[in-house]
Amino acid sequence: MIPASIHEQINHWLLTELGETKGISSSKVISGGCINDCLSIKTENYTFFIKYNFSDKFPGMFDAEAKGLELLRYTGCIRIPKVIYRGTSGIYSFLLLEFIEEGRQPAYFWEAFGKNLAKLHKTSHTYFGLDHDNYIGSIPQKNHAHLAWDEFLAEQRLLPLVKQSFDYKLLNAEDVRSFDRFIGNLRNLLPGEIPSLLHGDLWSGNFLVTSEGEVCLIDPAVYFGHREMDIAMTKLFGGFSPEFYQSYNQEYPLEKGWEKRVEINQLYPLLVHLLLFGAAYAGQIRRILKLVI
Repeated sequence: MIPASIHEQINHWLLTELGETKGISSSKVISGGCINDCLSIKTENYTFFIKYNFSDKFPGMFDAEAKGLELLRYTGCIRIPKVIYRGTSGIYSFLLLEFIEEGRQPAYFWEAFGKNLAKLHKTSHTYFGLDHDNYIGSIPQKNHAHLAWDEFLAEQRLLPLVKQSFDYKLLNAEDVRSFDRFIGNLRNLLPGEIPSLLHGDLWSGNFLVTSEGEVCLIDPAVYFGHREMDIAMTKLFGGFSPEFYQSYNQEYPLEKGWEKRVEINQLYPLLVHLLLFGAAYAGQIRRILKLVI
């Protein structure tokens, strides 16, 4: 059930901005999210998706998410839910989005997905980073600009989370020294590329199949980065179909040896999961570090 203050504010917006004669007629809890409360809401003419949380719990989360969705949607490369309305009401913040009706994967789904992601990655910028900070899951994500990818990856991604993990006793002093050696050699391990617009958290739980059989990306952690980061994330929890990678490489070929760099590019999301879910991820992190230092 939507908190009364949010319900009242959205009803006011529906009546004054959309010209509806009635407010919210019904709502339904949507499961799957572990950070925010999520529901679908129906009005006389529309169905929307809403997520909400306490305003002081994750400051600026919904503003950053809305900006990221709009940035991705503006490219026109891939389906992204339209941002309808966002606001703060009482102790809550909320984000109102286009509701995406889900369907089944058609035979061409993975080929189209790979091609469209490759087109998205062709969207570039003059620097690695973003003009605002955001979140990956519930972890704050800094996006201060850097001209070199290895510097951005070290300063804005790995080092802050290594420090937090050490402070929370999830990593030990030897782990920190291993990361220092690894980071010192990043420039030799990763090929240089121009910045690409990334989804930033591209695992199987962050896309939908629409009723038209298209892919729709949700819950982004957007920034301009090395595109192998998105590719590595797709392989972290089981991977996508082989047709996805074949189609991607036909549209925008990855640098030779990308498969061997997948685990290197998974260290950042593994650190995120270490902080979110605990020490079970430490062993995987240590195994990867042993392979590359």
